[in-house]
Order: sequence, then structure tokens, then C-alpha cells
Amino acid sequence: MSALQSRGLISRLHQHLLSLSSTSSSSAAAQTPLLFHLLTRRYFSSDALLDGSQILQQQPTRIIQATPAIMTPNSKRTGLIAVKCGMSALWDKWGARLPITILWVDDNIVSQAKTVEKEGIFSLQIGCGHKKVKHLTKPEVGHFRAHGVPLKRKLKEFLVTGDALLPVGTSIGVRHFIPGQYVDVTGISRGKGFQGGMKRWGFKGMSASHGTSLTHRSIGSTGQRDAPGKVFTGKKMPGRMGGKQRTVKNVWIYKIDPARNLMWVKGQVPGAIGNFVFIKDAVYKKPDLSQLPFPTYFAKEDEDATDLEPLVADLGEVDPFMVAD
Repeated sequence: MSALQSRGLISRLHQHLLSLSSTSSSSAAAQTPLLFHLLTRRYFSSDALLDGSQILQQQPTRIIQATPAIMTPNSKRTGLIAVKCGMSALWDKWGARLPITILWVDDNIVSQAKTVEKEGIFSLQIGCGHKKVKHLTKPEVGHFRAHGVPLKRKLKEFLVTGDALLPVGTSIGVRHFIPGQYVDVTGISRGKGFQGGMKRWGFKGMSASHGTSLTHRSIGSTGQRDAPGKVFTGKKMPGRMGGKQRTVKNVWIYKIDPARNLMWVKGQVPGAIGNFVFIKDAVYKKPDLSQLPFPTYFAKEDEDATDLEPLVADLGEVDPFMVAD
């Protein structure tokens, strides 16, 4: 009943303002719809706590274009999602053996772009892989369809700067990085289960003889006497080992293969074979800004990725073994 009375009051108010506008000048008639909008928004909506200036103020829509730009020292590019394929070993042109981890950048695209005007931050949501509709929840399917992108297996949001935004649907390949640069790789480490102090923390253990019985791998004392009479928080003790997010910093990219979207990096990265890892530009060993594609690498119209040869990092012209001699 109250709702009907409210609607009747609004209609009578609208008719009264229209009757006033018919007898007034054209400028007053042009202001009548605005006045009616302010009154109804002011007293009959959730905007009653806002003043007129806040209601009428609208943020301009940001236009995001996929065009190359110049990277500045304050610019921050997006990262990528890759699948860990395993480890191997390679020998470079000087004969040095390199432990190698192979990463597969599986069809990365921009699934959502967030701006300061709408969400309050600058970030890009990257999708990786493929997934069937039956393996996704309805909110996830609605999210992909609302942005008009294919269904993805893994999503990750990367913070960027305003000049590094990319339009939704932009494909990002392995050439987003260059051979020879350093990156930070984040992943979930392999779970080891419940482990003792010797394996988990590298403790020495107890004595192997001289009366030690059934406590050879014990961690020993864990506290003091009556003062403080407790075990301090953070004491290294047996417990669950692994299965946590870890980041390996300053990982060197040895080679990339644009035809297969593969990346060879030196050393180990967190996670088991088949796990997802997140790659972004290194924080400490920053790459040469003039060499990086910004905001990402845009392929030429006549470029065929299947015909491209692998790109290897420049190892210089001086044999490191001859310099050592």
C-alpha cells in the first residue's frame, strides 16, 4: 500500500512540474526533467545520502587500445600464466651445462581489464588453457560470456600501470618476454606431507650413540623452565611441509620458442609437473626497458608464428672457460 502511495505521489509531482513548464519559458522547461530527476533520486532512492553534485558527476570512460608504446621506469607490465612441463639439461655454445625448466604458455588472453575509474585499480585478468562448460560453475560461465572471451582453465590478476592496459581478448604469447632477461616465477610448491624437524628444517638431530634411545631424529628441547613457561610462537617443529605459494626470484630466460609457446628458464621453479606458475618481470634484476615489448608483443599482420625459429639468449663472444684459464 505504501509503495502505491509513493508511486502516486511521484506521478502527481511529475504532472505538476509539467504544468509549470507549459506556462514558463523554454529554458525553465529544459530544466524541469533535471529537477524532477533530482527530486525523485533525492527522496525515493538509495542516493538520498548523496548531494546533487555527486549524483550528476560521471567519470569518463577510459578507451583501451592495443597499440605499442614506450615503457618508462615507472611502468609495470602484466605477467603470464604457464604450465610447468618438467626439467632437463642443455649445453650452451661454450659447453657449459645448464639445468633447464621448460614452461608452456598455453593460450594466454586478457579476460578482464580493471581501471581506476570503475574498480579503483589498474589490473589485467589473464586466462590460460581451455575448459568445458560442464566443468565450470554458472558464475564462472557468466563471467566469461559477459566479457566475450573463451572459457579458460586458470585465471590470474596482475597489477599494472595505466599505460600498460590491454583490451579484453588480446592474445599474449611467449614473446611477451625476451631471452636473457630475468623474471620472477610464482607457484605452489610440492607437498611433502607431515615431516620431522630434520627433513623440514635441516636440524642435526640427536646423538647417534652414547645412550641415545629411540630419539635419534628428535628435535630436542623446545622451551625453557618456569620462565617463560611456554613455547614461543614460530618455533621450528615437525609439521606439514610444502604445498605453499613460493616465488623464485631472478630466474634467467635461456630460450623461447614462439612456434610452440615454450620457454626454457635456468634452474628450478616451484610446483610439480603440470602445475600452473605465474611469470612476471623481475623486481630486483630489472631488464633493459628499451628491449622489452610494451605493453606486450604485437605480431605483424604477415607474420606466421609456426615458421619462427627459437630465440636464444646472447652469451657474448668471450669463452668463459678460456677467461678462467
